[in-house]
Amino acid sequence: MIDHDNAYQGLDDPTTHGQWAFGTSFDDPLAGVDTTLPDGVDGAQLAAYCLMLGDDALVSAHRLAQWCTHAPELEEEMALANISLDLLGQARLLLARAATADAGVVPVVSETSPAPAEDALAFFRDEQDFRNVRLTELPNGDFAQSMARLLIFSTWRLAVFDRLRTSGDPVLAAVADKGVKELTYHRDYAARWVVTLGCGTTESARRLADGLARVWPYAAELFVPTATELDLAAASVAVDPRTVREEFDQVIEQVLHAAETALPAGPSIGRTGGRAGREGAHTEWMGYILAETQSVARANPEGVW
Repeated sequence: MIDHDNAYQGLDDPTTHGQWAFGTSFDDPLAGVDTTLPDGVDGAQLAAYCLMLGDDALVSAHRLAQWCTHAPELEEEMALANISLDLLGQARLLLARAATADAGVVPVVSETSPAPAEDALAFFRDEQDFRNVRLTELPNGDFAQSMARLLIFSTWRLAVFDRLRTSGDPVLAAVADKGVKELTYHRDYAARWVVTLGCGTTESARRLADGLARVWPYAAELFVPTATELDLAAASVAVDPRTVREEFDQVIEQVLHAAETALPAGPSIGRTGGRAGREGAHTEWMGYILAETQSVARANPEGVW
């Protein structure tokens, strides 16, 4: 008999080394999963790393969800909504893992009616406490710009998750193992549209080139490691983002060659006082994102739904 309150019941297949699948339940997203810290791993560092990857997914999911009722066709609205939901599922698991690794990262919302840890992290942190890269915050622009951003983000994230499947943290490894399947679709979906736009009309090619010019300067930040990432990579838990740069460049080059377009020239967006998104320094658009996503929860912090 299936217990519908447990998103993971029946998904623990010993032939897949105990990996589990994303669920849609509103109960504990890590129910039944061993969240014991691996030997020698610092919980605060693991939590910080999970917040980085989780916040990337959370903010990207929000931007993609904004395409609902605005995409060129109904089919594309459904596709983008599904990609958004995939990323939201990843975000939920990663934020929940951050909380189990270090409970100190979770904001105290209410002493009498505490919110689930992943909700508290999503809805009750301030802007400077988010650790997502700035690429994810950029406005959607037109469809071509969003496809250019999705191609860059999903190509990078897929390369990282592919390597995380062998992470020394079993929870991260399981999230990555399932996430690779989703991210492969995300990357291929964006790549197909980039090629279609680049090889389409003069106007579609112009829009693609303009979209790339707007988002590409933020790509360099994806490959700048934090001290936390380097420490956890040395412990075989995280991925040093520099190690995926060659694969990333090869994929982007192949897609843009097929799209008959080129990467824009010009400098990358710099850091502010040596800080960028991973250190809580965000773009002017981040505040608007949080105002939209957090307003209901903050207006009624003890509300349940």
